[in-house]
Amino acid sequence: MTDVMRSPRARAAVRLALDEDLGDAVRMSFRRRCDATSEALVDPSARAVGEIYSREPCVVAGSTVAAAVLRAVDPRIHVKVLHPDGSAVKPGEPILEFKGRARSILAAERTALNFMQRMCATATLTRRFVDATRRYGTLILDTRKTTPGLRVFEKYAVLCGGGANHRMGMYDRVLMKDNHRRLWKGGDPDRLDQAVLAARRAFPRLEVEVEVESLRECASALKARPEWIMLDNMSCADMRACVRMCRGISRTEASGGITLERAREVAATGVTAISLGCLTHSQGSVDLTLEWKAV
Repeated sequence: MTDVMRSPRARAAVRLALDEDLGDAVRMSFRRRCDATSEALVDPSARAVGEIYSREPCVVAGSTVAAAVLRAVDPRIHVKVLHPDGSAVKPGEPILEFKGRARSILAAERTALNFMQRMCATATLTRRFVDATRRYGTLILDTRKTTPGLRVFEKYAVLCGGGANHRMGMYDRVLMKDNHRRLWKGGDPDRLDQAVLAARRAFPRLEVEVEVESLRECASALKARPEWIMLDNMSCADMRACVRMCRGISRTEASGGITLERAREVAATGVTAISLGCLTHSQGSVDLTLEWKAV
């Protein structure tokens, strides 16, 4: 699992988040980024040791992001990751420990926690789906239903939870959904194979996936052997029939409002993967806190 902070998008997002919280010295009249409260009340020479921990059980995601935030504020802050991304922690277990100028740590605190609390929530929810479907070997996939500008973090958090990434954007896979199909040849359900062939001609190096809503549509798409067929809002009985139909030809992805309670039943149909928008749009936040260990 590659460190998310190697991504230029991630580094840019951290800079933007700090500008949002501390002020952008280029566009504003401040001499520099400023935590006004700390500068008013905290001695500039004061040093401290702090740690971030969770008040609830969770899967860690974003420890390297929090470290990057701290170092972006002050490169002299020393950060030690105690529980790396992907680890399961209990309430009160420290995830990160850091020491340095107290003003710098306070300036970075909220931005670091904001990234981590949502990333940990995504990783924790992903792990629950992975655990629920583990016996079937089903891939748990994310979607593009992400927070604008923060996709790189949210998809990384899915990996921390043991899930897998679907396409990163609209550029790295052809995925024909119902609205695309309705604009192609009138959406004829018996000519989906022709849509697959048209996609292959346009983008021969990309995988092709087709969303289907019935056995009839599945049979039509299969004639052109797409890499993936998405089974959208189907009953488990229809999913099982489609899985049998696709075996040895196309991988299958179940999609459409699948809950944690239903995930095991869906996985038992034999689908290759289950895709879940809830991992990144309904995950909430884990209750994290930063506390002083020594001042």
